[in-house]
Amino acid sequence: MGVSHKGAISLGLLYIPVGLYTTTSDNDVKFNQLCKDTKERVKYKKYCPSCNKEVKSDDIIKGYEYENDKYVIMTEEEIEKVKTKKDKTIHIIQFVKLSEIDQIFYERNYYAIPETGAEKAFELLRTAMLTQQKVALAKTVIGTKENLIVLYPTENGIIAKTLFYQDEIMTVPKQVPTVDLSEAEVTMAKTLVDSMTGPFNASIYKDEYQERLRDAIMQKIHGEDIVAVDTSAPSNVIDLMEALQRTLAMSQDQKLSGTA
Repeated sequence: MGVSHKGAISLGLLYIPVGLYTTTSDNDVKFNQLCKDTKERVKYKKYCPSCNKEVKSDDIIKGYEYENDKYVIMTEEEIEKVKTKKDKTIHIIQFVKLSEIDQIFYERNYYAIPETGAEKAFELLRTAMLTQQKVALAKTVIGTKENLIVLYPTENGIIAKTLFYQDEIMTVPKQVPTVDLSEAEVTMAKTLVDSMTGPFNASIYKDEYQERLRDAIMQKIHGEDIVAVDTSAPSNVIDLMEALQRTLAMSQDQKLSGTA
């Protein structure tokens, strides 16, 4: 696994060199775009209309459009010159309770791994945050963006979670109207939640649709027809209490049969 970003956690005079590594991998089925007539793969080329030729990666530079069709060129060296020493570190601003950060702000996760020789300082920071149930709010520049980051302690290490800024969060497109709920409806809903509550175990979940999709692809490769798995439409239960009662019964049946 390659490192996505190298830097150092900076807290006052404490300096902990770390690398940030991606926490997930994309295992989805990938489709290529093909020409409808020839079935050949469609290719995308970076093309300069003035040069009338394809442009290679080495021939591409960064330009900012400050007026229509007018650009100022910025080299990688010039972009690096803008970065301060603080920008090149994961600079801790403050510590906060994890519960104070709304989930909508989380963007991406990384494993923060200490460089050789920085393990003790790293472990000291992790232990202090974990015992006090706090996370560190930090900033660092990755590429050309200053990222807001949460350093989240776990039992085995630290996860770096990048955050969206407030101005990047879209407002709610439509307000949900206030409705009245009866005590019986709330009680039934709480009973349903209780009946379906259990410990979280990530290993028991998998992308079942991707499995069916891979099977369908193999069927086509072997010249077989793809048969629809389930085309029945869901029943439209209008009465809320009836829907809750049916769902609760289904949940209890699944627990008894071990399929929940």
